[in-house]
Amino acid sequence: MQNKTQKKKESPILSLLLNIVIPTVVLSKLSDPEYLGDVNAVIIGLAFPLGFGIYEFFQKKEVSIIAVLGFINVLLTGGIKLLHLPADLIAIKEAAIPGLIGIIVLISTFTKYPLVEKLLYNDNLLDVKKIEAQLKFRQTTDLFAKRLRNTSFMLAGSFFLSSGLNYMLAKILVKSDSSTVEFTKELGQMNAWSWLVIALPSTIVMMGALMYLIKGVKEYTGFEMQEVLIGFEEEEKKQKEDK
Repeated sequence: MQNKTQKKKESPILSLLLNIVIPTVVLSKLSDPEYLGDVNAVIIGLAFPLGFGIYEFFQKKEVSIIAVLGFINVLLTGGIKLLHLPADLIAIKEAAIPGLIGIIVLISTFTKYPLVEKLLYNDNLLDVKKIEAQLKFRQTTDLFAKRLRNTSFMLAGSFFLSSGLNYMLAKILVKSDSSTVEFTKELGQMNAWSWLVIALPSTIVMMGALMYLIKGVKEYTGFEMQEVLIGFEEEEKKQKEDK
């Protein structure tokens, strides 16, 4: 039986709907004057990812730097539209947010609190206590620390990749004046394409970093993947309980 105090896991389908699908439909299809109008479409479209971010914050009861930057990202996007600022700022803003996250991840690598431990090497994904006990037993803690640092570099690289792709996508798609309906529709198109052009490649790099880390766990602890991945452990416990 799972611990009742365990934090609720984010639903990928719900996240996709609220952060990508619904905002895209609102911005692309409902921004014409006969529907919501461009200003209302921006406000309503951005309200979904913003509301989801706030909901996640209260559910997890912790402050996430990435969530805060995402909140700022939403406010900047709406601000550029509502204040009729130059459309070129969209490309700069789109590149700046993931770029800043990458810099923070990179800098944190050289501190006592590397963000890679929050994002990849944590109790939601891996049995950290079990891993660290085995590392200490086998005297491979220092070797694994080097692997963890390299993983952090790879993670930062995924955000830098996202930054570059964000900039190019925004420059290609967002060309109209920020005061026009066309600008709002272009925001919707950019939001839609971002999953394929940006999120997918960045996710592949991030998953590669996770696999690299898990390979290090196996090498320095002797554990197989299913012995340290939380999902596998929970499934094994459930099967034993059913028996």
